[in-house]
Amino acid sequence: MSLTLRTVSREQHLAYIQSLPSASHCQVPAWADVKNEWRAENLGWFDERTGQMVGAGLVLYRQLPKVKRYLAYLPEGPVINWYAPNLDEWLRPMLDHLKKQGAFSVKMGPPVVIRRWDAAAIKKGIQDQDVKRLRDIEATHIEPRAFEVADKLRKMGWQQGEDGGAGFGDVQPRYVFQVPLEGRSLEDVHKSFNQLWRRNIKKADKAGVQVVQGNMANPYDLDEWQRLYEITAERDKFRPRPKAYFQRMWNVLNAEDPQRMRLYFAEHEGERISAATMLVVGGHVWYSYGASANHKREVRPSNAMQWRMLQDAYALGASVYDLRGISDSLDENDHLFGLIQFKVGTGGQAAEYLGEWDFPLNKLLHKALDMYMSRR
Repeated sequence: MSLTLRTVSREQHLAYIQSLPSASHCQVPAWADVKNEWRAENLGWFDERTGQMVGAGLVLYRQLPKVKRYLAYLPEGPVINWYAPNLDEWLRPMLDHLKKQGAFSVKMGPPVVIRRWDAAAIKKGIQDQDVKRLRDIEATHIEPRAFEVADKLRKMGWQQGEDGGAGFGDVQPRYVFQVPLEGRSLEDVHKSFNQLWRRNIKKADKAGVQVVQGNMANPYDLDEWQRLYEITAERDKFRPRPKAYFQRMWNVLNAEDPQRMRLYFAEHEGERISAATMLVVGGHVWYSYGASANHKREVRPSNAMQWRMLQDAYALGASVYDLRGISDSLDENDHLFGLIQFKVGTGGQAAEYLGEWDFPLNKLLHKALDMYMSRR
């Protein structure tokens, strides 16, 4: 297949994404409006024979301080045929185009899964004192074609971070936790939860926890979301995003597709004690942000909310419910260990993506950016 690459309209880009079973929420055109501090461009790959669009990419450009040169970033993209034998013919025109746009370095995140570990394998690993990381456990499923993709990228001159993208080294998570839904009944999904999860869902129900959908266009709901989110940020020691970010995210994503983003609250005795946002692109549904109060944790609002979101994802016909990032650490003393412990209770599977790759178009500026980022 002979390919050409050119800038496309947002409408063309969106139409292409909508023709696919799914794509990352970071690759829909409206994501550019969420990340409005970056300049954005929509790219399309075309089959020269048929004139048909066969790939798309959302590029975000971040300007270097004081110079008119840019870092070009394709989060969890581009959306192309990663297993094509002629991968170079897809990526070379992209690099040439981005260089002409003033990019000194390109960062991308191929949406390619290398390995999967099911819940039983992870639980076994957690109980083994010698196992410290996910990759110490034998994977339940390995995708040999993903290793071929990695080899091709290296041969083309693409580079990965020093740690190979372990843990949260990448901008987007390399390791995620997913619950497959395709070809399963809801009863089967519920049965695969561990005993603690099932007990906690029952406990929440008995305590009268109600899970309701909210709307960030409603000032009260937005304030309640932000209140719970800031409590969580203080407790977990991370810097919270401002309220305006979530308001913008809600407005732009739902303007593109009214099903794109949802907000949930868990209520107990009339008080909102937990909240979460959900994103939908085709058959892929993500649990995106979570927030909870410091009190009433004993009524298990988070388990109740996740179960409701999973049921709603199933009702939407989703093939996968994605609980997003986990660390690959299985060390009980690691502060991120609780994350994998909570998510593994859903009976799903951990997935390792290829991670993010860089192509320095200008080695000097790329190195300067590296040093700047490591100092931050």
